[in-house]
Amino acid sequence: MFISEKKKFERKIFKNLMGKSSCVDRRNVEINVKLYVDSIVKKGRMISYIGIYWPLENEVDIRSLNDKYSLALPRCEKNKELSFCAWDGTQLTKDVEGILSPNSSQKLSYKKISMIFIPCLAVDKNLTRLGYGGGYFDRLRTNKKWRAIPCIGVLTSHCVSNKLLTRADWDIPLSGFITEKEILV
Repeated sequence: MFISEKKKFERKIFKNLMGKSSCVDRRNVEINVKLYVDSIVKKGRMISYIGIYWPLENEVDIRSLNDKYSLALPRCEKNKELSFCAWDGTQLTKDVEGILSPNSSQKLSYKKISMIFIPCLAVDKNLTRLGYGGGYFDRLRTNKKWRAIPCIGVLTSHCVSNKLLTRADWDIPLSGFITEKEILV
C-alpha cells in the first residue's frame, strides 16, 4: 500500500474519532492550551503573536486566546503556500481553500510569531502529525526559520494514536501536543 493510501485510511479513522469527541473534551483542551500559554508568560517569556487556526468542524476552538494575546491566523495561498496574518478579531475573508482568514496585507514574518498551535486529526508518540493532507504546515516548516518556532498540536485524547502513524519524508514532527488530559511540550 502506498503512503498516500495509508494516510487516507488513517484520516478516515481519526476523522471518525474526532467526531466522537465531546464538547466538554474540546473545551478542556482549550483550557489546557490557555494554561500552557499562561505558564510560559509567568516564566518571563515575551510573547509576540501566537499562530492559531480557524477551527473547522469538530476541531478545538482556541480563538478565545484573543482575550489576552495577539493572534495570527494562517492564510492558504496559491502554490500551497501558507502565511500567518495578524488577526484583531475583525472581518475575515476566505482563502484559496475556503477557510476564513485575515487579509494578506497583514502578513507577519517568522520573527513576529512566538508559537504556533496547529489542528491535528491525530498525533503519535514520535510527534508525527496527521493533518488533512494539504501539506501547508509542513511546506511552511521546511524553512528552518519557521521550523524553529514551537509548533504544538491541538487535539482530544481520542486522537492520540497508540500506533505509529504513517510518515512521509516531508512530514515534520511537532514540538509537542496538548489534549484535555495532557500537556506534552
